[in-house]
Formats: sequence, C-alpha cells, structure tokens
Amino acid sequence: MWRNRDVDDFIAWLSKHNATLPMDKRVRFQGLDIYSMFNSIAEVLTYLDAHDPAASRLARRRYACLAPWSNEPAAYGREALSHGHALCEEPVTWVLVDLLTRELSQARRDGDTFFDAVQNARVVAGAERYYRVMYYGSADSWNLRDGHMFQTLKQIMTHVGPDARAVVWAHNSHIGDARFTDMGVNRGELNIGQLCREEWGRGAALIGFGTHSGSVACASDWDGPMEIKAVRPSHPDSHEAICHAAGGDRFLLDLRPGTDDALRAAMAEPRLERYIGVIYRPETERWSHYSHAILSEQYDGYVWFDRTQAVVPMPAEPVPGEEETFPFGL
Repeated sequence: MWRNRDVDDFIAWLSKHNATLPMDKRVRFQGLDIYSMFNSIAEVLTYLDAHDPAASRLARRRYACLAPWSNEPAAYGREALSHGHALCEEPVTWVLVDLLTRELSQARRDGDTFFDAVQNARVVAGAERYYRVMYYGSADSWNLRDGHMFQTLKQIMTHVGPDARAVVWAHNSHIGDARFTDMGVNRGELNIGQLCREEWGRGAALIGFGTHSGSVACASDWDGPMEIKAVRPSHPDSHEAICHAAGGDRFLLDLRPGTDDALRAAMAEPRLERYIGVIYRPETERWSHYSHAILSEQYDGYVWFDRTQAVVPMPAEPVPGEEETFPFGL
C-alpha cells in the first residue's frame, strides 16, 4: 500500500521541502492504522532499551504473550476466541499504562521520541483487541479500527499544537461520511470521515476519488500475492458512470454546501459507488465492490480521473542483522 514509487517520490520531495524549514514547521508523515502490531512492539522496546532497561525487560516479558503469533497476528484472534477470553489483553495494556504514568516527566525530556513510543504502545493494545473482535464477524472490528485511527489523529494534532493541520490519506470507505452510505445505514459501521465531521464540522474537508477504468495493484484474497488487474468500466447505474459520461480526463466536483446547489442536488440521489481496496474481484464486482451512497453528503469534494493505472511497488528490503526472535529476544 505504501511501498510504491509514488509514495517514494513524495517522501523524497518532502525531505527536500522540510530541509528548508525549522523543526517546528516541518511536515510529518505518520501512520494511523493498527496493522503494525509487531513493528510497534519493536519500537516500544527500542525506546525502553535506550531509556529504561529494567522497564524494557518487563515489557519484553509482557509482550512475549504475543510471540507465538508473530508470523500471523490474525491467528491470535482465533486462538483467543476458542479459549473464550482475551489471552494477552492485560499484559499489553500494562505496557501502555506504565508508559502513560511517565507521560508528564518523559514528554518534557524526550518529546517526539517518547510520544512515538506511547503511540506504538497504543497500536499494540488496539491491534490486540482488533484481532480478537474481528472473529465475531460484526461491525465492531471495523469501528474499533476506524475509532483507533481517529483517536490517533487527534493525539498527533494535540501533540503538534493548536495550529496543527493534517491531510489523511485513506481509502474512500474510510474518508467519506459513513452515515450517507450503505455501510453506515445498513451495517452500523462508522469511519474516520464521519468522526472528523462530527468533531470538526465543516472544518474537516472529506475528499473522495473515483475512476472509470484502468488497472489496479491488488490481490484476489487476503494474504494473496499482488496482481495487476484491469479495472472494469463503471456500472451504468453508478456515480462513476455519470462522471464518465460528463467527459474530461480529470476534474473536481466541489460538493460543499452553497457552492453549486444544482450540482449538489444532482449528486444527492442514492446511486452505486465503487470501492476497490486491497482485494479486487472483477468477476463478482457488482456485489463485491459496489454499494449505495449519497455522494453530495458523503464528500465535500470528489476528484475524478477517468482512467487510472496501478502503482509500481518498491522491492522489499530485508532488515540486516535482525534475529529470528526479534523483538522478543531477551
């Protein structure tokens, strides 16, 4: 998702941009999601190794509860479900609690380094809950994940200061206000876009993206190999089909209230909207990737590219010198 040429080019540009600015004016690039449980464990332990070796040894013992599932975190949820209780909830929560008790003194001394350690401990605690809840098959796991992302966003902005502004890059299903989609109306799911709208009103701009056809880097199943697939032309009853019929390779629909009432009214009819994520199954596209949405309420702006192409992945680079037991080795 992130290890591709476009992100690499952006980070290279951002590095040059930041080099001309003082530290307090530089743009940060940070993650919000919970799919980094074991990387986050490593970051917490690295911080504690440098600042409190005794606490690091205790944290290692607590996090060791998760070690059997380091290669397949989702399997932890199956195991916890079969045992009927949260196997590792208490020990991973105590690592976070211990860090938070240091917050006042450590934050003044270590600043961003301590903040990053706390945020990584939050990721571990959130991921532990997420992998348990996902096996119940309800909206709870989705809501837990997007709630975590929203709380992380708020914590980052609070840490940066009252003038902080953020650009959140996520899939349409996370960004568009869920209350105006099937996911919110029929499935009881919320998302970070809805939570931002409820928190900041029109101070948050929700921007979606759409395409008619092209190619996409995806998989056919979870944990499946990456493939490049052709994106089928948009469904005739979809918002995408209307945009395609309008003509033009690319444009922006400004859907903010008071900007273009006729446009908002035209896009206020519930229509199909396509969602292509990590998984793409064109053979069942209508039922796998479309659901109804009111575009003019879901987004403040909708960016259209009539034809798009798949991202180009960067090669994976192994971390030299990393032991098999990392980060649990004592």
